[in-house]
Amino acid sequence: MQQRQGRLRERLETIRGRAAKSSTWRTSTQVLFRLVNKDGFVPVRTRLSREDLAFLAGAREEVIAFADLTLRLVDLHRPQEAGGITSDPDRPIRRCRACMSRWPCPTYRTITEALDP
Repeated sequence: MQQRQGRLRERLETIRGRAAKSSTWRTSTQVLFRLVNKDGFVPVRTRLSREDLAFLAGAREEVIAFADLTLRLVDLHRPQEAGGITSDPDRPIRRCRACMSRWPCPTYRTITEALDP
């Protein structure tokens, strides 16, 4: 189990490192959207570093994997009524189905904080 956790941590750190070393395309894409031709493509001429290529090579699969992971975590960490006596019957106490923390649980809060723009 510990070896598996180490491999997972190593993979995540590698992905984070590759992404951090690559160039951002955020400002370039604003200009590129205006260059879409009648076939729906943009002819791109750019200089890419080794780090950019390393990042782009696996970016699609890694984004899909992260989205799948996040969806699975959201499915696991969802609220359920905790039961018991409450002073406000319209707002019962809720707990997370997975970790039993008060809702919203730390896992769900972390996901929403990371994904809220």
